[in-house]
Amino acid sequence: MTFIQLEYIVAIDTYRHFATAAANCFVTQPTLSMQVQKLEEELGVKIFDRSKQPVLPTEAGRELIEQARKILAEKDIIQEIVQAKKGVLTGELRIGIIPTLAPYLLPLFVQGFTAKYPLIKLVVNEMTTETLVGRLREGRIDVGILVTPLQENGIREHVLFYEELLVYVSRKNAAYKKTYMLAQDIDPNKLWLLEEGHCFRSQIVRLCELRKASKEGSHFDYEAGSLETLRRMVELNDGITILPELAAMDLTKKQTQLVRHFKRPAPMREVSLVVHRDFVKQRLVQALKEEIIQSIPEKVRQNKNQNVVPI
Repeated sequence: MTFIQLEYIVAIDTYRHFATAAANCFVTQPTLSMQVQKLEEELGVKIFDRSKQPVLPTEAGRELIEQARKILAEKDIIQEIVQAKKGVLTGELRIGIIPTLAPYLLPLFVQGFTAKYPLIKLVVNEMTTETLVGRLREGRIDVGILVTPLQENGIREHVLFYEELLVYVSRKNAAYKKTYMLAQDIDPNKLWLLEEGHCFRSQIVRLCELRKASKEGSHFDYEAGSLETLRRMVELNDGITILPELAAMDLTKKQTQLVRHFKRPAPMREVSLVVHRDFVKQRLVQALKEEIIQSIPEKVRQNKNQNVVPI
């Protein structure tokens, strides 16, 4: 039994496809298949049911793969201990981040982080919360940056900061005349939302207590894939949307005139760094956490844990 064989069976379990697993392990499919077959022969059990598509582990295979993940994690810890003794931070850090954070948070810390830690390779992918949590459990990413609380078993949350939620309103909308907003001031039939699957959408639905009515007499119903699109739709139409604080940091003077604050205490969203309970690369993750906190604007850093809108 070798570490390589364990890495191969974990990869197959992760991708549920021999060719995809081989590609991600940077070997040919015959090489991967041969090593897995050798391991099965040594153990005397079948680890995968190859008749299924996608490939699925057998009952015995599931237990073996779970143990293989633990063994590989312990191997990585040994490497971390050696790096710590040498005083070096090096390696690859795979990060998942949700789309409503990525365009606004990444530019704040990535350049500073890579300059400070040139031996660490950051691999960043945007994904929804559901996908991120799944990949974290599978070990396909090391850490996630998203909105919490999740209340997911086995997922550890480390709060980074709190973002105030702001109203972005068209000059044509009646709410434009208000100085401070209440949730009930928002007409649900004029509210632009992100499409299904975004946790920010569900937060806004909760905040505004929406049971969005059908738009009587309207010939256009639209849900956007990004905050930038929502912002543009509000500017060009009689509409209103909600923006997290970081998304409003780069507004022009003209756009800033469309921003309204909620009446205090303002609603907040909690942004956290999340890891799986069996995570490794602890020193790399800690370095990432510190760099993010240092990079965010002082106003955001000073926001308090109050009136946090649930997901």
